Amino acid sequence: MKTEYHLRQNMYFQLFFWTALFLFGTVRNYGEFPGGVSSEMVIYNFCHWIFQIAGANFIYYVLISNFFDRKKYAAFVLYLIISLYIISVLNRIFIIYLAEPFFINEPQDSLSSIFKDIRYLLIHYTFPIISGAFIFISVMFVIRYKDEKENTTKLLKEKAELELKSLKSQLKPHFLFNTLNNIYSLSLSHSEKTSESISRLSDILDYILSKGPENEVSIAEELAIIDDYIALESLRYNEKRLKITKTINLNPTAKIPPLLYLTLVENTFKHGAGKTKELTKIKIDVCTEGPYSIFRIENTFEVHKNETSEGIGLKNIERQLRHFYQHDFVFKVSKENLIFKVEIKTPAAL
Repeated sequence: MKTEYHLRQNMYFQLFFWTALFLFGTVRNYGEFPGGVSSEMVIYNFCHWIFQIAGANFIYYVLISNFFDRKKYAAFVLYLIISLYIISVLNRIFIIYLAEPFFINEPQDSLSSIFKDIRYLLIHYTFPIISGAFIFISVMFVIRYKDEKENTTKLLKEKAELELKSLKSQLKPHFLFNTLNNIYSLSLSHSEKTSESISRLSDILDYILSKGPENEVSIAEELAIIDDYIALESLRYNEKRLKITKTINLNPTAKIPPLLYLTLVENTFKHGAGKTKELTKIKIDVCTEGPYSIFRIENTFEVHKNETSEGIGLKNIERQLRHFYQHDFVFKVSKENLIFKVEIKTPAAL
């Protein structure tokens, strides 16, 4: 379908371009000669015009495509010179032996003189072919550059969308794996909290499935599901193991990519409370400052000798931020005094 469209587009362009060039040449000749344009002159122009079309298309679609575009410049120049000579000779033969007998009765030039009279060929045949071909090829290069730029933009957009889908597909299993492990642990002990945790997980799954594919959600929606997640995780810990504080001062219309904040909260539990037997303190602060939304989260943690990675979550978040906001965001990660801190600053509107 796309090939047919380009062929049709090229056909319309060539029809318009060459018709306009022919009319322009006719009008120019009309202004140069006081007596106007004779029928013989129109025929001559038409004969030159046919070979201009043939020569320009041959140069662009054969020579440029097969030699110039492949950086075979020496071969391109050589074949260009040979092609111009052959096209010029054919043009002159066409006029002398096929066109002129219909309207003039003069001795015809011999084939030998046609081939040998290089100066006459250059002035009356080669230069008109070159002039028409130059204009045609210049316009074709402009069109090609425009098409290539549009295709590159489209490919980059498609690549970014595929990458984003890949990121989200990584986030969902990563999150679900940890949560299902929590429910499994509760079920082994026949805890009464099992049914409550399943209900919480159902709400979270509904959010992931319905909102995850979207480009943006309100921060209020994200925070609501974070409350469900915290409640689910809190089922595993008693008051001596977990202390959570939240501060919310937010513009309710602010937007973010879905799962952005939720992933950070998940990481906090995974690398904080999930890896220590002592009290884990988690602090969440969400606010709006001018045109920006700021999310800060921190947790206490214990040092483990063999732990060198912070998981895939933070890397995916940074890539997701770069996809949505390019360079208009702040993403800070720090560790100090056994406190792990993450800060995200993004435009309040996507």
